[in-house]
Amino acid sequence: MDAVLLVVAAVWGAVTGLLIPRAAYRFAVEPEEPWRTACPAGHPLAGPVRGWLGPPRCAPCAEPGAPATPAAAETPVRSEVATAGPSATATAPEADPSPTAAATAPQATPSPTATAPEAAPDVGREAAPDTAREATPRPTAAPAPHPITPTPAAIPTPATAPVYAPRLLAPVVTAVVCVALAAATGARPELAAWLALTPVAVLLAVVDRRVHRLPDPLTLPLAAAAVLLLGGAALLPGAAGSWTSGLLGGLALGGFYFLLFLINPNGMGFGDVKLALALGVALGWYGWAVLFVGGFAGFLFGAAYGLGLVLLRGAGRKTGIPFGPFMITGALAGLLLGALAA
Repeated sequence: MDAVLLVVAAVWGAVTGLLIPRAAYRFAVEPEEPWRTACPAGHPLAGPVRGWLGPPRCAPCAEPGAPATPAAAETPVRSEVATAGPSATATAPEADPSPTAAATAPQATPSPTATAPEAAPDVGREAAPDTAREATPRPTAAPAPHPITPTPAAIPTPATAPVYAPRLLAPVVTAVVCVALAAATGARPELAAWLALTPVAVLLAVVDRRVHRLPDPLTLPLAAAAVLLLGGAALLPGAAGSWTSGLLGGLALGGFYFLLFLINPNGMGFGDVKLALALGVALGWYGWAVLFVGGFAGFLFGAAYGLGLVLLRGAGRKTGIPFGPFMITGALAGLLLGALAA
């Protein structure tokens, strides 16, 4: 029975993990920007649930011989060169002074002083160009359009150009986490809640790692799902936790993170506060000791990562790091200890 449970958990984690890279790519945008609806090459993302579910790469990009470099990276260069050509050509007719020069030349020609028929044409030919040259500038040919070298700001860099999320890391991590939770929890009702919440938690970690952001469409439903799923598990025989302590744990951990947010808004994002609600409910299910261990482990992992950045890369105290993955990893450590102890 235990082996079958582990296999089911592994298959569930792998299948749901395969759906994470596309969702992570669509969610990984800056604040106030709409969710992505096209792949890096510009192909519309199609599939179930308005394109949110599907393989990491769209069908055209997955075909053999498809370009690996996103087409969006070449768009600013092409548009700038195309704009330079028409603008230079369209300016030439407006700057052409030839009608004005032709109208001014006959009025400025002093023809009454001519005594011989042959002199008038000579005077006209000498005076007209001088007067026309003084009245209006000589028309010049429009310069031929030439390519404009794009500025460095116009060329997307690998850090700003949209790219797919990793295709293999998310499924592997999700499968490993699901197997670990199944091995620690066993055939208890709360295991269904852990398996259902794990893919969303991994998705949040991937998005926060990419853009330092925890989207509300993921954090708030995760907290609501934790409350509902554990509430249903508490009604079944064999449950090893308490739904009431889970609710109190969510309020306690969420309130603690909210206090940190009020003290230092630049150091703690409000998305972390919303994520703490869900993690507190899960950790509180096994009691206050597990809640403390899981919450403290998140800070410990984050501090170790920050210290590593300082030592290896010379990061400073103000260097921003995504804290969501460490919160989720710490909560996982607490859940494993709590499930084993129960």
